[in-house]
Amino acid sequence: MEDVNFILPDGRMVPTHFHVTEVGAVTKNFIDCGGTVRKEEVVNFQLWEANDFDHRLKPQKLSDIIGLSERVLGLQDYEVEVEYQGETIGKYGLEFDGINFLLTSKQTNCLASDKCGIPPEKIKVSLQALGTVKSANSCTPGGGCC
Repeated sequence: MEDVNFILPDGRMVPTHFHVTEVGAVTKNFIDCGGTVRKEEVVNFQLWEANDFDHRLKPQKLSDIIGLSERVLGLQDYEVEVEYQGETIGKYGLEFDGINFLLTSKQTNCLASDKCGIPPEKIKVSLQALGTVKSANSCTPGGGCC
């Protein structure tokens, strides 16, 4: 691999002259809407681009940055989160397809849906499928039950 490439969820590439401006361990202590205290820990990379069009981060340099961060910050094997500037700072998950790093969309979610009144998602069934289900209590045309 000669270059380090990051691809945004919409398929656009982060410009090749990006910089890794931060690597950090982020700990989030919080309470969810159901009253449960939680703790999340991630390794955070911040990508930034400037008008330095001659800059190209090579794989060895990225490896050196990661190695230094692991040693100095004592980073654990946590999920990696990437920050990248769009209209505002975006937070992305990270995957690797064997060639490129893929920035993946992150979603919010209710962590206590069982405690805060959010009903479970209903199973959608077509009316045609209902006609194929037979049970002792089912009524069919001509069956004499109606």
